[in-house]
Amino acid sequence: MTKLCLIGYGKMGRTIHQLAKSKASEVVSIIDPNLPEYASRITKEALQNADVAIDFSHPAAAISNLKTLIELKQNTVVGTTGWHDRLSEITTLAQQARIGFLYGANFSIGMNLFSRLITNAVEVFDSFEDYDLYALEKHHAQKQDSPSGTAIELANLILAASGRKNKVVWDKLERRPEPDEFHFASVRGGSVPGTHTLYFDSPADTIELSHIVRSRATFAHGALMAARWIADKQGVYSFSQMIQEILC
Repeated sequence: MTKLCLIGYGKMGRTIHQLAKSKASEVVSIIDPNLPEYASRITKEALQNADVAIDFSHPAAAISNLKTLIELKQNTVVGTTGWHDRLSEITTLAQQARIGFLYGANFSIGMNLFSRLITNAVEVFDSFEDYDLYALEKHHAQKQDSPSGTAIELANLILAASGRKNKVVWDKLERRPEPDEFHFASVRGGSVPGTHTLYFDSPADTIELSHIVRSRATFAHGALMAARWIADKQGVYSFSQMIQEILC
């Protein structure tokens, strides 16, 4: 049984808590400064000897949380987004502390398998100039960042796989896109948990590849798998690296 500390007890934290026992895990501690019934600060005592801390808090708190967890030599899974511009700094600290540290922009197992399909599709369509590509992502109105971390990862995969596209445009376009650009649009509204679609469009037809989330449980299952996987490891891994090791 993997012992967990949840950092942040919002929708994702609660879903992870609900599903933990079904995935051979036990929540022994919850830390959330916005909820007075739980610990407000990350301390050794508040962690309650957890094997792994899972952080799904707020982008503004992510760096501070991660530095504290690393200082306490706590193996960590982080699903909070909006901090990856400082990934190199955090990676160095985690390696120096010799902890297990696993991060991801999207903990959906389906999304990570979808990413592999995207790479293959881009490579196939790249040889056929009639097909152009563009992408769209949709999330609920409470989503803190735009574009999402998942969209950024997908865009990087597309650029790496394509010989015709070398730049992604996120902002509103008031001109024609250049031949080496593709437009990745973001929409925020309602209660949509998350939808990512890549379009291959020609004058004659359109092919769409989509990943549509039906429940936050998909992210919780992935986070719980990640926690069990990293619990007895050292080193820094992305969620996609974990999936790759499982596939091998």
